[in-house]
Amino acid sequence: MASHTNFRLHAFVWLALATTAFSLSPKFYDKVCPQALPAIKKIVQAAVHRERRMGASLLRLHFHDCFVNGCDGSLLLDSTSTMDSEKNARGNFNSVRGFEVVDQIKAEVDRVCGRPVVSCADILAVAARDSVVALGGPSWKVRLGRRDSTTASRTLADTVLPSASMDLPALINNFKNQGLNQRDLVALSGGHTIGLSQCSIFRNRIYNATNIDPAFAKERRETCPRIGGNTNLASLDPTPARFDTAYFKNLVKKRGLLTSDQALFNGGSTDKLVKTYSLNPDAFWDDFAKSMIKMGNIKPLTGKQGQIRVNCRKVN
Repeated sequence: MASHTNFRLHAFVWLALATTAFSLSPKFYDKVCPQALPAIKKIVQAAVHRERRMGASLLRLHFHDCFVNGCDGSLLLDSTSTMDSEKNARGNFNSVRGFEVVDQIKAEVDRVCGRPVVSCADILAVAARDSVVALGGPSWKVRLGRRDSTTASRTLADTVLPSASMDLPALINNFKNQGLNQRDLVALSGGHTIGLSQCSIFRNRIYNATNIDPAFAKERRETCPRIGGNTNLASLDPTPARFDTAYFKNLVKKRGLLTSDQALFNGGSTDKLVKTYSLNPDAFWDDFAKSMIKMGNIKPLTGKQGQIRVNCRKVN
């Protein structure tokens, strides 16, 4: 009997250790390299100070990384003779940016740590949080300990990244496939309170949609003609360099820039939450932070899986 109990105790201890070893923790680098997180923060703050739009770009990198096979830094890999980069996927091509800032962070973190101990996937997660904070948004404890993938999939990225033309059922389903619910969908879409979008992405909405404020559509058409001007930029909300609730206030007024934005407030199941966030910044901040932690937990590589890349753009 005693030996049986002993065995169960050992099994429990082993399981506890295994769970600890393979789950993400905010303290992951505390002993290995306590200088890592301050180094990331310093570079992100400088980059966002130089160009406010960079905050949104870094946030988007983390989001687009996590949605394709988990938060594993696969988006950062350049194409090789045997692999087509996720950077070439429909939702990323000529659109995702900020890679040079990630390179800069990686070089500095490896320098202060004395060797490559911080993964590129973790850099994306921390840089996303620091970008939001730099633009006046909430902070949260980023769980760390992700490792980097040794492969990428443009084909998967083409399939799973949400598109700006999606309606509400498609968006709900897209997020559900990642283990995220409707609250996560609305909260994370609130990331569009910062940043800009290209004319080619919202042209169809401003010329053809019926659920749009006519004055807003007219205003947007001035810089986004029916033909040409594909890369002309417009802000996703009136304060693109400030993390606030203007995005949700806009949706209530039918001034969402993207079809997928306005879909969140269009007589459907998410209307109530959009209204809540538009009136209650604390509720939005709280939920955004929780959903970012949840998204950052999508299928991470941990323990002995993957690798710690020396160069974020290529496999070791």
